[in-house]
Amino acid sequence: MTLVIVLVALAVVLLASGGLIAGTRARRRSPTLPTDGAVPQRFTVPPVTAAPQPEPSPVLGEQAGRPVLRDRLGRARGLLAGYFDQVRVRKGIDEATFEELEEALILADVGVTTTTRVLGDLRAKLSSGALSATDPPALLQALQDDLISMFEGDVGSLVFADGDGPTVWLFVGVNGVGKTTTIGKLALREVQAGRGVVLAAGDTFRAAAGEQLESWAERAGARIVRGSDGADPSSVIFDAVQHAASRGAGLVLADTAGRLHTKVNLMEELRKVRRVAERPPGQLTEVLLVLDATTGQNGVVQARQFTEAVGVTGIVLTKLDGTAKGGVVLAIRSELGLPIKLVGVGEGLADLVPFDPAEFVSALFG
Repeated sequence: MTLVIVLVALAVVLLASGGLIAGTRARRRSPTLPTDGAVPQRFTVPPVTAAPQPEPSPVLGEQAGRPVLRDRLGRARGLLAGYFDQVRVRKGIDEATFEELEEALILADVGVTTTTRVLGDLRAKLSSGALSATDPPALLQALQDDLISMFEGDVGSLVFADGDGPTVWLFVGVNGVGKTTTIGKLALREVQAGRGVVLAAGDTFRAAAGEQLESWAERAGARIVRGSDGADPSSVIFDAVQHAASRGAGLVLADTAGRLHTKVNLMEELRKVRRVAERPPGQLTEVLLVLDATTGQNGVVQARQFTEAVGVTGIVLTKLDGTAKGGVVLAIRSELGLPIKLVGVGEGLADLVPFDPAEFVSALFG
């Protein structure tokens, strides 16, 4: 009898334990939500990650509030400084003074034509009494003023179209001058300014040109239109303009294949590219010739040939920080009348800067 009672008691204990375990498991399977409707922390859905944005960059031309050109034109300034210092310490102005200035300007690639004109103007001021023959520093100041005055009337800013249809900026130049990098940096700037930008990979002949531009498009947050290798560059630019118009993008930056300015058939093809770029709905407002400042006077020859072929509206001068031949800026403006729109003074995103004539000349004079 005692054994029966013990077995019954043991069974009751086991049943109670089983019910407790089952209840605990049930509570774990069916959590009770708070009465205020909030989701328990362990069930919170992770927030959706925002799409990658273009990396922030300094504004073009701003370097902690300091003038960029003064910092970056050390080589050109160093070449001229010795000559200018010799003139400053002279007791008077004579023919030897003008010979020193002539040598300095020609070495800086201002060019013979422009140098002769500028010094002729200074001689005329000296003869008329506007300059004192005993004041060499005043001669240097007059030279500085004359060089700045060359740029009077220039529209230095890049031009946007009025009305409907995307603005088109066409970039031309020989191989190796930095067209694609220039386009990429400008795309980044314009996207950050709030504009919709489409890049047209019109250089369909150079290996990896399209990939390079596509990399810039991803970096800038811009769209890109590409064709197959060897495709007609005009068709790529046409498609890019149509794409921009259909998507409401306001700006098309069109790359072109680098070509020698002396090759007639290649320049004729470039004329076709320009004609296509300015077809509605696109509005071509800039044909920008990208020049390497280290080429010196050869840059003037290139500018003349490209201007005759496609009507260049402005110059982008790259690698200005790496040369003592900064005077080519003055030669281009004096001999061709073309405005300098942008200058490249380094590899950084902020090192493609709007050209400021007064700052440029002041930087040369130190």
